Amino acid sequence: MESYSFLLFLAIIMISTKVLGLFSRRIHMPAVVGALLAGVILGPSCLGMITLDGPTGVFLEELAEIGVILLMFNAGLETDIGELKKNGVASLVTAMIGVVVPLLGGFAGYAFYFHTDFADYTELLKAVFVGVVLTATSVSITVETLREMGRLKGKVGTTILGAAVIDDIVGVIVLTIVTSLKDTSVSPVSVIIKILIYFMLIFGITFALLKGRKIVEMQDEKRRVVILSVAFCLVLAYISEEFFGIADITGAYFAGLMLCTLKVGPYVARRCEIPSYLIFSPVFFASVGLKVTLGGMNAGIWIFSVVLLLIAILTKVVGCGIGARICGCNSREALQVGIGMVSRGEVALIVAQKGYACGLLDNVLFAPIVLVVIVTTLLTPILLKIVMKDGGGRTA
Repeated sequence: MESYSFLLFLAIIMISTKVLGLFSRRIHMPAVVGALLAGVILGPSCLGMITLDGPTGVFLEELAEIGVILLMFNAGLETDIGELKKNGVASLVTAMIGVVVPLLGGFAGYAFYFHTDFADYTELLKAVFVGVVLTATSVSITVETLREMGRLKGKVGTTILGAAVIDDIVGVIVLTIVTSLKDTSVSPVSVIIKILIYFMLIFGITFALLKGRKIVEMQDEKRRVVILSVAFCLVLAYISEEFFGIADITGAYFAGLMLCTLKVGPYVARRCEIPSYLIFSPVFFASVGLKVTLGGMNAGIWIFSVVLLLIAILTKVVGCGIGARICGCNSREALQVGIGMVSRGEVALIVAQKGYACGLLDNVLFAPIVLVVIVTTLLTPILLKIVMKDGGGRTA
């Protein structure tokens, strides 16, 4: 018999994320914090009302994926291209240092805590892979927080967005190199070639859109342009993930970035924000909290989880902060950039899953990593609110 429980789950998610989002704002926190907590409360760690298991869970996860894609598409549409170009070097340096420092930190944390025998090749790779997981950055939560505070555009916002895209590309390369050391069927060279082809494709599509600017802009304020734009976003997200191994949210961001310079950009952004805000984004934010499961962890693993969490936060704040500082940001801006890159989100979960599949992570290590992902995702908007108060985040 067909189940209609997904309708009830959707209603509960929509109401709870809104109510807790409003409560968060009342206590001067971003609404996204309440939406994330709604998932934690509804999930297996608290009330157990909603689960991501079974067909209904699959449906909710797919809605959540559309939610994060639309979120990043809107972020691209709202990006200030002038600021992005101006902060391009800062984004690159921030991303590179923001990958190296967490990689070393995660490796050292695992190696010292579990007294890794470096003569054991497999154990050495496990230590390296923990560091690889910590290199990941997911700015979907950061994007929503910055948008709420009106800080998505400007020096800090564009540096974070640019660094996150570069971080994703570098992360794919590092992940492939490490997994290829375990699985020789994966070629790092072929991955680098695919990434180069991917950027050639992005530049080619951008060039074609600019050449056809007049034709596209003739459709401004017409519903068809919104439908075609969203379809374009979904296709580019699919191609990125399926053919190039690059996160679908990166493809979605690039799609928005291509359209943001055209006259149709603001209209598409306004129209896309409605379904995103109404259904897809609440499901995405709640789904992050629904993944929290804290059972089956002994005292030793809990301690390691805390150690890994501290490393995860400090290495991104320090690494990305140093990169931003080198490129001309003042101390406060550098701190804001570093905190904006703390959230690991679904990107780290994907990386962890790949490591689990090839034997570089086991069930014991998987739980602490999921905990780190959830806590960093919850903490990032709270910390951003703190460091950006009193106009500290207002940049030209």
